[in-house]
Amino acid sequence: MDWYMMNCELLATCSALGYLEGDVYHREPDCLESVKDLIRYLRHEDETRDVRQQLGAAQILQNDLLPILVQYPQDKVLFDAVVRLMVNLTQPALLCFGKVPADATSRHHFLQVLSYLQAYKEAFASEKVFGVLSEKLYDLLQLDWEQRQEEDTLLIERILLLVRNVLHVPPDPTEEQGVDGDANVHDRVLWALHISGMDDLLKFLASAQVEQQWALHVLEIISLMFRDQSPEELAALGQGQAAAEHGADTRELETLRQRELAEKRARALQRPSRHSRFGGSYVLQGLKAIGDRDVVFHKGLHNLKSYSHDLGKETRRVPRRRQAAPEAESPRRSARNVRLFLHRFCQDFLEGCYNRLMLLVKDQLVREKAQQHDETYYLWATAFFMAFNRRRGFRPELVSETVGVRAFHFIEQNLTSYYEMALMDKKEAATWARRMHLALKAYQELLRTVQEMDRSPLQAVRDSSQVIKSNIFYLMEYRELFLALFRKFDETKQPRSFLRDLVETAHLFLRMLERFCQGRAGLVVQSKRVRRKKKPRATAALTPQPPSAAELEELWAGLAPQLQACLQGEVPLPEDVVPFDAASETPVEEQRAEALLRIQGCLWDAQAPQALRLLRSARDVWPEGDVFGPPDVGPPEETQLLREILFAPLPRHAPPEAEEPEEEEEEDEEEEEETMQVSEKEFNFLDYLKRFACAPVVRALVLLLRGYARNSPRTNHCAARLLHRLARDLHMEALLFQLSLFSLFNRLLSDPAAGAHQELVALAKFILGKFFALAATNKKAFVELLFWKSPAAVREMTEGYGSLREGEGPGRSRVPPWTPQEEQELRELYWKYKEVEGEDVIAAILVHLPAPGRTRRQVVKQLVRLGLASSAKDFPQERKGTRIVLWTQEQEEELTRLFEEFQGSDDVLGNIMKHLTARRSRARVVEKLLGLGLVSERKELYKKRRRKGHGAGPAAAGAVAVPSQDSSAEDGDSEEEEEDDEAEEGPMEEHYWPPEEGAGQGLAHRLHQEGLAGPLRWLENCLRRTAGDREEDGVSHPVPLVPLSEENEDAMEDRRFQALLRQLGLRPPASEQESFWRIPAALTPQQLRRAAASIAHHGPDPPEPPQGLLEPPRCPQDPDPERLPVGLGSDSESEEPVPVPSPVQLGTKRRRELDSEDEDDGSSGTELTLAAPDSQGDEDPQPRGRQKRIRRVEEEEDEED
Repeated sequence: MDWYMMNCELLATCSALGYLEGDVYHREPDCLESVKDLIRYLRHEDETRDVRQQLGAAQILQNDLLPILVQYPQDKVLFDAVVRLMVNLTQPALLCFGKVPADATSRHHFLQVLSYLQAYKEAFASEKVFGVLSEKLYDLLQLDWEQRQEEDTLLIERILLLVRNVLHVPPDPTEEQGVDGDANVHDRVLWALHISGMDDLLKFLASAQVEQQWALHVLEIISLMFRDQSPEELAALGQGQAAAEHGADTRELETLRQRELAEKRARALQRPSRHSRFGGSYVLQGLKAIGDRDVVFHKGLHNLKSYSHDLGKETRRVPRRRQAAPEAESPRRSARNVRLFLHRFCQDFLEGCYNRLMLLVKDQLVREKAQQHDETYYLWATAFFMAFNRRRGFRPELVSETVGVRAFHFIEQNLTSYYEMALMDKKEAATWARRMHLALKAYQELLRTVQEMDRSPLQAVRDSSQVIKSNIFYLMEYRELFLALFRKFDETKQPRSFLRDLVETAHLFLRMLERFCQGRAGLVVQSKRVRRKKKPRATAALTPQPPSAAELEELWAGLAPQLQACLQGEVPLPEDVVPFDAASETPVEEQRAEALLRIQGCLWDAQAPQALRLLRSARDVWPEGDVFGPPDVGPPEETQLLREILFAPLPRHAPPEAEEPEEEEEEDEEEEEETMQVSEKEFNFLDYLKRFACAPVVRALVLLLRGYARNSPRTNHCAARLLHRLARDLHMEALLFQLSLFSLFNRLLSDPAAGAHQELVALAKFILGKFFALAATNKKAFVELLFWKSPAAVREMTEGYGSLREGEGPGRSRVPPWTPQEEQELRELYWKYKEVEGEDVIAAILVHLPAPGRTRRQVVKQLVRLGLASSAKDFPQERKGTRIVLWTQEQEEELTRLFEEFQGSDDVLGNIMKHLTARRSRARVVEKLLGLGLVSERKELYKKRRRKGHGAGPAAAGAVAVPSQDSSAEDGDSEEEEEDDEAEEGPMEEHYWPPEEGAGQGLAHRLHQEGLAGPLRWLENCLRRTAGDREEDGVSHPVPLVPLSEENEDAMEDRRFQALLRQLGLRPPASEQESFWRIPAALTPQQLRRAAASIAHHGPDPPEPPQGLLEPPRCPQDPDPERLPVGLGSDSESEEPVPVPSPVQLGTKRRRELDSEDEDDGSSGTELTLAAPDSQGDEDPQPRGRQKRIRRVEEEEDEED
């Protein structure tokens, strides 16, 4: 930013600070006020941090503030103001912006502020600046507690924050490209800090009793001081091992030189002895080119091994979400004098400050006195200083504060917390992964320290180590930690260094555990098991036994006078009775059933006023169906209705069945309780090692070994040792038979420098030998290379396919298998109770089944498996509240009379529904007709359809009975809920027709009015985008509709939205393999654009279909809806026929089958009185159960007349 682009007021304020003449700064009289004005400007800057950028471009800190700080330290007020301003200017860019911005403009501002911070850091690399700060801090610390004012405490904190901010500035990679051992800006700042004596003040603050409030500030500054350092290198430096350090560099160079010479020799062997200007052309037999011929190779034979079909192709770009996580900044080797100073600082800090400072910091963390995520500094200090102490000459008393079971527990808790947050907070998963890495390194260093304690010459130290190991190996949390980290490792969120430390820590833990188990015959460890069981509902636990008929008669005799007094107004009715809870998650049907049960319970308890009030309130809430009586009911009818409720055998809540563990069914949280069972068991190391024999662990190890050439020998050894444990110790060599691992072995064995990796070469030869030995007997072994394997697959691969017994392998469960005797008994019971009418077959089987503990779901699944039933829908379970409908004697007589009157009509049920006095749903009327014996089966109530263009005789002969399409919305909902509870076993066969012009327009308008405008726009865009893609590509494929937002996802689960998708010709998931609706490939771009136009919102309301009903999806053979008059398709009051043009139409013959249990489902719609082929009534917006389950068995078209 140019200096002349500064704000005028800001420019004037900066000019009023003073000016620099040579090395002397002359301040203006208004210098103090100008500094305060700059602080005020920074407080009101915008989100782009414009003031900060202008001050950085003007170099105010370098040219004005630092000279004022150095030359006028005696002016306390000015010094305090300047420090305040510098603390604000040097605060990290992440604090200014909150996070690294994603958009380009904000990111530009972020990088601009960061560049100014890097310039500030370079200006602070001055001994004079840190000398002034150190002297001021020393003077303030010399003040006693009684003499120290609040301003002095604030200035101490600001000086510490200023040092923290300067050290926090990251290096500039474009400016700092020096080799190891060269001093960069950070090193110069550290050296200035050391020369000024600031490091001694930090050690004093860490050890002084009265300065414990600065513990976290000091720890944060120390962590930034050692940001680029390695504890192992610092510890080795202090022991006079400069020659050893030089030797390490020499060995590394020698290794690189050997690799280069090996590659040179390999190239020399491939080159022919006599040079030929013509390399020759060769035919590679068996390797096909683009056509049917073999590949012609035009290069020398020594280049043959590098041939690939991918030569010359453009490298495929990896999407950003699949790119590997970037590595953290690797430690660099600072200048030797800086490292010597840091080495001495570490020694002094360990001997005089470490234990006390870590105790104070942990106390503040436990008491939540620190800021969020400050525990990361504690974890870093634990790992760094314990590693320094271990490599420098192990002295356990120097790190005693962080060695113990409590330290293990604290680190394990934080590691588990970071792990869980990384799984939940997907957007910040990379940040949580970095914190997890810090905790993992601290955990690793704790294990190494305990291992070092085992080698101590002091018996007390070795005994302490045994106590710590016995505690951490006893608890299950520490043993399960590494398995969880392996299974959830994600290379896109966690860097390769995390995987390296995880493998090394797991190897160390397994080795320590193995050695700990070797000297003990029966090691007992803790085992925890979570048991989940459904809580019995309170109503089920308190359900009273129903009284007998005599007791009910006696009870009614006492209730009748009370009810009479209540009906006459002599006894007041309670006002706090509410039968319906709108905020409850219980469905409306179940709440209506519970209201009936509550009325009956009040009558059983002789609470007549409560029962009467509850009856009247329920009648107001549920007027439909006259379940609680008609609206104009009188006192005698209310008394009779209460008597029927009292004597009615209403179904009570049954205790919940125990769920099978293999069934993945969502359950309400309030109905499920978890109990943690803690027990002890004898530990077996091989059984624990088998937990690592899984695909995620092997996949992670293979991923780490891909960079074997860059890995340290220690890392390669740990990974190879883990693979060796799985293959050799567990005899699961086939677990490593994987193509990606074999590709790695091929690269390793062909590497000229493979001699430096003898352990990996031996492992590769061992695994390859076992594979080819198995491939000689199992020809499918080559195909198995393509898949990651489980222990069950390994056993089948080695012992023979089909060798696993039932109950073994990955699909095993705790459900006992069915024996042949139990299967025979199940067959006999099924055939015995199958033909019994009015009885639940499964309930009868469960009562008489000899083997106890079987659930209804298990019995149904076994019947389907044995072929005795086609699906679980053959055994529908009656839901509570679906049959609770009370019919009076007068209503039964009216129903009988209406049935006899319209028995010979084409639509018996429709005419009965028109003339029935009491409002009832079709399903209830059908159930009552069957109960009265007026009809023997439901087919007798289907409306008869006549063919058009035939006489009366042929029409009567050709009449086809179709299910009636009328039902109330509430009945459809209840039937749909019944369908949802039933398990669908096989795929459903459906046919979809292309959408007609304007299909779904009315339903789309209603959905738009109900707040689904966003999902409708998304669906419209998907249809138009698919149409454009199909026109551009010329190829049609089914396109899934993947909802990415929560609003669209909720809409895809809405029944009316699904009805709209069906009307548009879209296909639901066909099987368990599919999860999303799809746009069929058969829909042309023109049809897709018509469908998109039909659901587009145009502002004014479109003309609604009659009776508020909606148009269903139609077959291609159906007549055009524009030809039908408005009165058709609805039960209007006028029954006069309307003339309809009758062009030549294709006749259609359809036969539909319904499952037996589906025949009782209610459906909604109207009856089409026009005798047209395949004419259907309008459909309710919500799809009905029977409409979903209809399967078309046969469809054939008749030729035109």
